[in-house]
Amino acid sequence: MRNIVLTGFMGTGKSSVGKLLAQRLGFRYCDLDARIVEEEGISINEIFSRHGESHFRALETSAVRRLAQEQQCVVSTGGGAVIAPENRRLLMEAGVVVNLTASVEEICRRLREETDRPLLRDNRSEEHIERMLAEREPYYAHAELRIDTTGKSVEDVVAEIIVYLKERGFAWKP
Repeated sequence: MRNIVLTGFMGTGKSSVGKLLAQRLGFRYCDLDARIVEEEGISINEIFSRHGESHFRALETSAVRRLAQEQQCVVSTGGGAVIAPENRRLLMEAGVVVNLTASVEEICRRLREETDRPLLRDNRSEEHIERMLAEREPYYAHAELRIDTTGKSVEDVVAEIIVYLKERGFAWKP
């Protein structure tokens, strides 16, 4: 098996699920945003404020290209990584794409204390998040598997993904 790619909006559980899933599968965990921060030497907030979103998206595509070449990785993408057609194509070629969702209310609750979300810096309202989710829905819908994480534990979501993989005959060495 190549990779498991987790997509979804901010606060849907990609990082938490990704870390545990990687552990359960015996895979490496790869956080796309963390890679960009490490390579650039500055935070995502700094990248956005100094260079703008378009520069960040170019860095993101470059990181997706490199990650797509790796094997046995659970990859957590940033919430907007799937917007670019090239990223969607590369991620689907890289492995099984799993989209994590959550209700608007749950996302707001999970992100209440977050300060490192540049696209929510000026507006954290449910209406704003709902608008962003609606805009991104067509891109998230490309996933092979979609799981609503609202009210579920990280362990439950990981178990759902593993059941899905087993049902489709994917093999890995834990």
